[in-house]
Amino acid sequence: MESGDPSISSSSATAFFRRQLSRVSLGESEDEESHDDSNVDEFVPSPFVPLKQQLELDKEDESLQRWKRQLLGGVDLDEDEGEVDPEVQFIGFSILTKGREELDIPLSALSSKAEVAFSLKEGCSYNLKFTFTVKHNLVSGLTYVNTVWRCGTQVDETRIMLGTFSPRMEPYVHVLDEERTPSGIVAQGIYSAKTKFLDDDGRCYLEAAYSFEIRKDW
Repeated sequence: MESGDPSISSSSATAFFRRQLSRVSLGESEDEESHDDSNVDEFVPSPFVPLKQQLELDKEDESLQRWKRQLLGGVDLDEDEGEVDPEVQFIGFSILTKGREELDIPLSALSSKAEVAFSLKEGCSYNLKFTFTVKHNLVSGLTYVNTVWRCGTQVDETRIMLGTFSPRMEPYVHVLDEERTPSGIVAQGIYSAKTKFLDDDGRCYLEAAYSFEIRKDW
């Protein structure tokens, strides 16, 4: 059913935060509090290898060595020699909508479900933008995970791999593909969500639980 259909049902709220890449839709009703990434919590990731040591591996593979050096760019390997674990620090979250100013969402607003962190008009197109820094080591397979509930029922879960990032001084800016909020009177209202950023080994660099609202108008 298209989001513009006025006969939209409450389950069509799954259109919110729907992605074109690596989307996982659970489809079934599930209590918000009972849902948890238990498999991630039980997994013990392997220790990180220092960047210098990573460059020493597979020396005979010239193409792999070129890829490693291209990925690392101008990283000062001596500066981070004492630090092994990567550090991903999120600087900001923004919502981009055509014809409107960029909506910056303070990190503090993504820490409570009691207050609405942001609002969007029904049927509007938007992009999510993340700004973050990476220090000390490579972050492999950084993945954005977002789960959305409406009235205690899970309506969507999205997973998008952002990529592999090397440490550097300047921040990374990553903009997701354009999406559209659902339309219809039933789609309007307050939603709760939980966002996580994980790497290939399940390490969590940020977890935020918050609320947002879909309105008839801005």
